[in-house]
Amino acid sequence: MNLKYFNFIKWVFHLFFLILISNLFKSCLFKNEIITPINPIPAKRQINWQQMEYYAFIHFNMNTFTNKEWGYGDESPATFNPIELDTDQWARIIKEAGMKGIILTAKHHDGFCLWPSIFTEHSIKNSPWREGKGDLINELSLSCKKYDLKLGIYLSPWDRNHDAYGKPEYINYFRGQLKELLSNYGEIFEVWFDGANGGDGYYGGANEIRHVDKKTYYDWTNTYKIIRQLQPNAVIFSDAGPDIRWVGNEKGYANETTWSNLYRDSVYAGMPDFQRFSSGQEEGTHWIPTETDVSIRPGWYYHPEQDDQVKSLEKLIDIYFNSVGLNSALLLNIPVDFRGLIHENDALQLKKLSNFLKSTFSQNLAIKSSINVDSSKKKYPIENVNDGDEETFWTTNDGIIKATLKLSFKKPVLANVFKISEFIPLGQRIKSFRFEIKSNQKWETIKEGSTIGNKRLIRFKTCEIDAIRFSILDSKSSPIISELGLYKAPDYK
Repeated sequence: MNLKYFNFIKWVFHLFFLILISNLFKSCLFKNEIITPINPIPAKRQINWQQMEYYAFIHFNMNTFTNKEWGYGDESPATFNPIELDTDQWARIIKEAGMKGIILTAKHHDGFCLWPSIFTEHSIKNSPWREGKGDLINELSLSCKKYDLKLGIYLSPWDRNHDAYGKPEYINYFRGQLKELLSNYGEIFEVWFDGANGGDGYYGGANEIRHVDKKTYYDWTNTYKIIRQLQPNAVIFSDAGPDIRWVGNEKGYANETTWSNLYRDSVYAGMPDFQRFSSGQEEGTHWIPTETDVSIRPGWYYHPEQDDQVKSLEKLIDIYFNSVGLNSALLLNIPVDFRGLIHENDALQLKKLSNFLKSTFSQNLAIKSSINVDSSKKKYPIENVNDGDEETFWTTNDGIIKATLKLSFKKPVLANVFKISEFIPLGQRIKSFRFEIKSNQKWETIKEGSTIGNKRLIRFKTCEIDAIRFSILDSKSSPIISELGLYKAPDYK
């Protein structure tokens, strides 16, 4: 064999061997840096939804003009006529409020459709609004695009107008309308199904009571397939998911303990004792986080007699901290009035809340601190929780499920709100914690709690802080924290 050729082969072999040894060395060096997710974990569409945190519900439909909460289904389409309707006004106010999207009641229980559905005459195409040529869903879709908001659709499974409700053939009607809404108005971020199903109604003139099996009647498995096919990025809401579940009340408050995990088959839409599962299940098999829905007024639809009953700023702040701040998302309802506009009183309170939130979270005081912890993986240092990047995170060494994060300040800082977030793409882990502050050289326990999840907000009396300690007392596995923050909320009373 030619000597040069032999030396070349020898050189290639040595190079290959060195690369192999190097890779094996790196593998050994970083094998403990690999983080195993704690199942269940969220899908990408659920992560995108969770990051929205705060968005609007708009109840506007036939009930707005009949001054009811639930219509019977016998209302005349001629009743619907919002002569000043302006979806740009809705979108502008909602955008200025800091919300990220709008979910509209496209069809409520009375069956009246806000789009010209080809499947029914009970729609705006037979109303005097826009001379029967209007399409409110399309108008709102264009306004959402204009103001960079996401569009969501509420479609009531129950229909008190349709003569076939309760019979097998109604499902084809329901799915036909669902396909219309998901095919003609661009990207939909959430499809919202109400848990109210069955009862008395007009039903094409039958005027009777009809009940359905809430578990089986809608054949949800195949109905969901339509959404996955037409809007694969949309999350699906119902009492039981499959992507988002109801928080269990309409007051605006999530549970102190809120697991995103749930045994999917343990709940179903409309079940009478749903509340016993509303805080989730630590060992649940599916990722189905909560959405907290509440109206800015006592009613979900507009009633003129409630114009002076719009929630106070203090109440709205409390709702925000007890929804977004308890591993949930806030769906705040705004009842558009019979003009087709968001009422001035509602707009004013939304603006006040927006100003408060902007002022509160405009400056993260934690970045002024030095931070240390008793355990860190090499590739995921504690500095990651204080870098303003939600995609980076800190975690402990393998097998360590307890840890204490301490932030110290060279000069005392005035604060009253603490924020901490788990890195949820790798699962919800923390089971219990303690939060302490050091003020005037004295340590004080402010909060002992359970879950964190996407975000935990803790409020406390305004004081000058020398240091803070966040102790993770128990965790399902190595805790993983993406961000924390310390803030000063303004006075609002």
